[in-house]
Amino acid sequence: MKKIRYTNPLDQVIEFYSYPYRLYFVEGLGEAEVETQSQQAPYQDGSLYIESMIRDRIITIEIKIVAKSMEELDHLKANLTSTLSPKLGLGTLEHESASGIKEIQAIAESLPYFPDGDNNRGPLYQKALITLVAHNPYWLDPVQNTRELKAYEGDFTFPFEFPVQFGIESDTTTIYNEGDTEAPVIVEINGPITRPLIENITTGEHMQINAIIQADQTLVIDTSPRNKRVEIRSENETRKVMGYFDHGGDFWLLAPGENEIRYRADAGIAEATATVSWQSQYVGI
Repeated sequence: MKKIRYTNPLDQVIEFYSYPYRLYFVEGLGEAEVETQSQQAPYQDGSLYIESMIRDRIITIEIKIVAKSMEELDHLKANLTSTLSPKLGLGTLEHESASGIKEIQAIAESLPYFPDGDNNRGPLYQKALITLVAHNPYWLDPVQNTRELKAYEGDFTFPFEFPVQFGIESDTTTIYNEGDTEAPVIVEINGPITRPLIENITTGEHMQINAIIQADQTLVIDTSPRNKRVEIRSENETRKVMGYFDHGGDFWLLAPGENEIRYRADAGIAEATATVSWQSQYVGI
């Protein structure tokens, strides 16, 4: 049987399954409205298809709150309303079934609705209707996948001074995106490294940072359309460095299926690794 869990930004969790929040039904896990974009030229029959966009996902959950006393029922209703308060911001909705766990970022579209009537409420029970909206309509794998690459491998000894270049100049790996659509990546590159470049050979796109990353620094690139960023982090500072991003580059995404990824740089050492992290995205469950 499926289980639904909601975790708010304060890490407060409510599980909709059995006692005390018994799950009746849930809608919107698979279905979502799609907007088709097209254009039409003058005197053209029909139109030219451009793209299909999935709209915000609306998820409706109906539950029955079951209590052992009237006081507990009041407490459970208040806890439900408090945990799902939209004032807290985006939470995480998890769906667990025999096929595994998927999650989605969602927020309550309104406070829980508690209907009246003999069929909806009694001294020790109360039905409730919850409506959530997921502005990112894709379901995600709950665990982030990671893959590590080295820009340099080879024989060298310490000490040495920069600039220096040695060893094998690139590392290539194959990443498999199991999802239904493109997936953004987070790339973390440890210094010391000079002008690191990471390519998605499958899509023909690359990201290059025109900077020197020092030994105590980490370069972070996030290609999510909702959170594009380039940062250099050290122990006491995080600097936004979007200006270092090569103008001919792309904030590339993983295509569905196999992606061949290559990492190289102008100069660096074996310890200057790049970690690529991603979560596959699914249009429905």
